[in-house]
Amino acid sequence: MTADTPLGDRLDDDDYPAYTMGRAAAMLGTTPGFLRAIGEAKLITPLRSEGGHRRYSRYQLRIAARARELVDQGTPIEAACRIVILEDQLEEAQRINAEYRRAADEASGRSASHSASPSA
Repeated sequence: MTADTPLGDRLDDDDYPAYTMGRAAAMLGTTPGFLRAIGEAKLITPLRSEGGHRRYSRYQLRIAARARELVDQGTPIEAACRIVILEDQLEEAQRINAEYRRAADEASGRSASHSASPSA
């Protein structure tokens, strides 16, 4: 993301680090310590401002919110972070499998239409 990018484009970007630690914590109803803890557990890695302050994206806030739900249900923070990571990996694998399935279906549809040509 460059400084030349219009503000509207940055605000629509799920990965743009628009939220300070204080604002992110307030939005999640948690503490900055919780955000630091999930960062230490490698669940999310906030970007840093020029002054070195943590900045969070909307995508990172959604991930943090899921971890917060699990912790609120009694799951230890390290386990909650691992669960969220595994859920994210599973979702990505399912997305890739769906793409492969679509491509295979399209390829088999093309080959079926070629083999169904009328005979003379």
